[in-house]
Amino acid sequence: MTPTFLSVGECMVEMAPFDNDLFKMNFAGDTLNTAWYARQLLPVDWRVSYCTCIGEDQLSAQMHAFMEASSIDTSHISTVPNRTVGLYVTQLDGGERSFTYWRENSAARRLAARSDHIEAAFVAAGIIFFSGITLAILPEADRAVFLDQLEKARRNGVQVAFDPNLRPQLWENEDVMCRQIMAAARICDIVMPSFEDEARYFSDENPQKTVNRYKKAGANLLVVKNGPNDILLSTFEGQTTVQAQRAAKVVDTTAAGDSFNAGFLAKLLADETPVDAVQYGSKIAAQVIGQRGALVDLDPDLLK
Repeated sequence: MTPTFLSVGECMVEMAPFDNDLFKMNFAGDTLNTAWYARQLLPVDWRVSYCTCIGEDQLSAQMHAFMEASSIDTSHISTVPNRTVGLYVTQLDGGERSFTYWRENSAARRLAARSDHIEAAFVAAGIIFFSGITLAILPEADRAVFLDQLEKARRNGVQVAFDPNLRPQLWENEDVMCRQIMAAARICDIVMPSFEDEARYFSDENPQKTVNRYKKAGANLLVVKNGPNDILLSTFEGQTTVQAQRAAKVVDTTAAGDSFNAGFLAKLLADETPVDAVQYGSKIAAQVIGQRGALVDLDPDLLK
C-alpha cells in the first residue's frame, strides 16, 4: 500500500495584506499548512491527504482545486449543502500576526458528523495529524466520534500526531479546552506543543513541566517548541534540548509551528533520528518566517 500522511482539520480562505491597504486571497489553516509543507518534504512515494468538509459554492470549489494543484489527495473531502468555508483576515505588526475570523457556518465543523467519513479516511492512513483547532471547531458529540475513531485507528497500528495549538476563543471556555486537549493527548503517539501556549493555559512553569504532563497522559514522543529558544525533545531513550534555527529576519510568523511540524514529521517518517528531525523542522520554520504568508517557497537545498 502507498504510505499515507493524513491531515485532518479546517482549511480557510485567507485574506492577507501585501501592498498598503490591498489584500490578497489565499487558502490556509494550521492542518492544511502542515499538509502543504509535508507534500513538499516527504518522498514522492508518500501520499499526502487532507480530510475536511467544504461547501458547494465557488469558493469551496476553488479551495478544492488549490489542494489538487498542490498534489494533496482530496478523496477524503466531503461537501455539505448550504455551508461554505471559513474566512480570516491576517494583519502584521513587526512580524507578529493577528487574525480576525468568520467561521461560524464553516462546512469543516461537520467533518465528523458522519462517522463513516472519518473512519474511511483513518483506515487508509499510515499517520494521522490533527490539532487542537480540529477539536475546537467540532460540536461536542462529533468531537467524541472523532476521538473514538482516532483511538480505533491507533489500535489498528496507525500513528497519531497532535499539535495542541491552543485557541481559547474557539472553545466554550478554557477549562473545557484544557480537558479536551488532554483527552486527545491520551490517544496520541507524538505531541508537538508550543510552550508559550502551554505556559499560559496550563500554567506550566517551564518546558519540562509540559513534557511531564503529556508523558503522563501517554505520549511516546514529545517536542516542545519554544519560539527562538531551545526545543525540548523527549523520547523513549530520554530527553535532550535542541537549539532552534534562528531566522535571518523575522517577516511573518504565520505557519511557523505548522511548517516545523511538517519538517519534523517528514524526517521522522524517513527514519531519521528524532534529533535530526527536530533540527530539520526548525530549519524549515526559520525559512518560513523569513517570508510573508503561510505557504511560501522553500530553499531547494532544504528539499533534498
